[in-house]
Amino acid sequence: MRVLLTGADGQVGWELQRQTPLGVTLDACGRQALDITDFSAVQRYFSQSLPEVVINCAAYTAVDRAESESERAFAINRDGAANLAQAVKEINAHFIHLSTDFIFNGRQSTPYTPDSTADPLSVYGQSKWQGEARVRDILGDNALILRTAWVYSSHGQNFVKTMLRLMRERSQLGVVVDQIGTPTWAATIATLIWRLLQQHKVLQGTLHVTDLGVASWYDFAVAIYQEGQRLGLLQREVVINPITTQDYPTAALRPAYSVLEKGDSWRLAAWQPPHWRDALIQMLSELAVPSVAS
Repeated sequence: MRVLLTGADGQVGWELQRQTPLGVTLDACGRQALDITDFSAVQRYFSQSLPEVVINCAAYTAVDRAESESERAFAINRDGAANLAQAVKEINAHFIHLSTDFIFNGRQSTPYTPDSTADPLSVYGQSKWQGEARVRDILGDNALILRTAWVYSSHGQNFVKTMLRLMRERSQLGVVVDQIGTPTWAATIATLIWRLLQQHKVLQGTLHVTDLGVASWYDFAVAIYQEGQRLGLLQREVVINPITTQDYPTAALRPAYSVLEKGDSWRLAAWQPPHWRDALIQMLSELAVPSVAS
């Protein structure tokens, strides 16, 4: 199976490369290799690579900066996704497109299903939602849109690594307690994608993928602190205080509740991921062995 991966430099892209199964020829493209905002470049690359499956992990993910860089965010998240979808259509390949919980407004109190109504609160969320719409317009049901949330990995920059750094620098931290979601190890997303491909599942429609369980950012931070101490990644005592969203204003509005319903994903893949805290322990264990992470 020939698979083309865009966004190879990111967290999910890195995990997909680590888990590449036998029998898969993976062409992993970072930003330097392929600019997805340039349709001519995408066409040329696809005509040479001729992938059977394209996995799009490329995205503009700087949520707050997107409020002042909306043109760039839409160029990558909407137009770039459309360029890839059009090129996929021309070579008759399969397409997997990663999206986000930020397409929802967070006003529900029950998990969002794949067909829940989108209502993005931020430029980032709007750009990702419009990217989904463009993919559907071009490919119809011949694409799989895979939404996820609160992604972290031992590779790259993320909430876990930021918390570890701050906990080494400060004796007290304030972390938001009134935003609820599910922390998701990028390895879980990669595992689901490869399982679906290996099982030759029909890649169409919309699915959600996160780890199991729910948490606030405060809960997540407390777990990072406790497990980080246990694994020897943190030495000092740190007080973690719960604060509200109002106490910590940001440029972009964030959904207060963004738990995703994943039942269809687990049934289709015949697999269930770990609870988010167990996944966190596995990822932190990688950080405790420097040769594993990068």
